[in-house]
Amino acid sequence: MENVVAINAAARQSIIAAQATSDEMLLDSIADGNRTAMHILYSRHNGRVYRFILRIVRDATMAEDLVSQVFLDVWRTATQFEGRSQVSTWLLSIARFKALTSLRQRKFEDIDQEDVREIADEAATPEVSLDRSTTSQILRACVAKLSPAHREIINLVYYHEKSVEEVGQIIGIPQSTVKTRMFYARKQLAGLLRNAGVDSLAA
Repeated sequence: MENVVAINAAARQSIIAAQATSDEMLLDSIADGNRTAMHILYSRHNGRVYRFILRIVRDATMAEDLVSQVFLDVWRTATQFEGRSQVSTWLLSIARFKALTSLRQRKFEDIDQEDVREIADEAATPEVSLDRSTTSQILRACVAKLSPAHREIINLVYYHEKSVEEVGQIIGIPQSTVKTRMFYARKQLAGLLRNAGVDSLAA
């Protein structure tokens, strides 16, 4: 009995220790076949990856399937991570590639369809502190009206808190292009918000 208790205690300590480790250390363990590390990395990032993919594909079932594919790739290719970016940036790069590939395969050429239902994001976002029944809905609707390229920039910078450098790595474009797209995206969004009567956010 004491041996069982000791083993359980050791297992709990191992999990606690793994949870306290950095993403990079978890990837090192995953590369060595550590399933506990894989579980913790998944628990830590699956929600963010899911929301990111969902904003691209606009289909919950497809997004769930793609999340599984992303983390399966992580399990298989953890040894290829070179540490040139944050692990979260690497994950979103994989997620973006899979989402866009899936859209092309299913011939969803126009990912900005007006008849697609807006899906509310339950995560903490810049609009959380605002009146959810009014202003947050207007903000989401205005973001949805942006072009796919501009919406993607807003999504990465404000919802996923990525830097200009990280956005460039995820999308695969120069930082100067990221800045240009960000400028026009914010300008267009401000105009949409003013037209919607939300001057405080437009500012």
